[in-house]
Amino acid sequence: MGLPPATPLILASTSLQRRAILEQLRIPFDVVAPDHDELPGTGPVERAAGKARSVDGGDRPVLGVDTEVLLDGALLGKPEDATHAEEMLERLSGRTHDVVSGLCLRTEHWEELHEETTRVAFRTLTPRDLGHYVAAGEWEGRAGGYAIQGLGASLVERVDGDFLNVVGLPAALLVRLLATRFPGVYGFG
Repeated sequence: MGLPPATPLILASTSLQRRAILEQLRIPFDVVAPDHDELPGTGPVERAAGKARSVDGGDRPVLGVDTEVLLDGALLGKPEDATHAEEMLERLSGRTHDVVSGLCLRTEHWEELHEETTRVAFRTLTPRDLGHYVAAGEWEGRAGGYAIQGLGASLVERVDGDFLNVVGLPAALLVRLLATRFPGVYGFG
């Protein structure tokens, strides 16, 4: 006899990658698009909190996440076009960068705010590598101009930290929080 089904948490995000990670971890969830304007100069923790706080979860936990890519402390956002994507990838070539996610898990009674950093080292990319990746179009809408869960894996030499954080959700951190705050409810702790 198994545990009763857990109350689905609310994902304050429309990200397909975040949905896929929650499904992979078998964490039940419902999606509610956040009603939050990202303010310039805010970090991923503040943006994650803004997303989570913009959704009324009632008695259910709400999860907000925001991820950014930093190279030498400089923010690499989402490329505007293919030329911009290629420029970003050229900057990342042969170098190590940080993928930083802010995570907010909250209920009406408490709130957890955390930051998770994963270091990603790119191999040295040739013009052919860059052209092949950019032509595939996977860079579109991706912070840093790549998607590690797809063809972007071919650009990467090493990952130090939570791989799923690079995909878009710091899964190890979320599992620890669920195990602590809801022991056994979501299958953890």
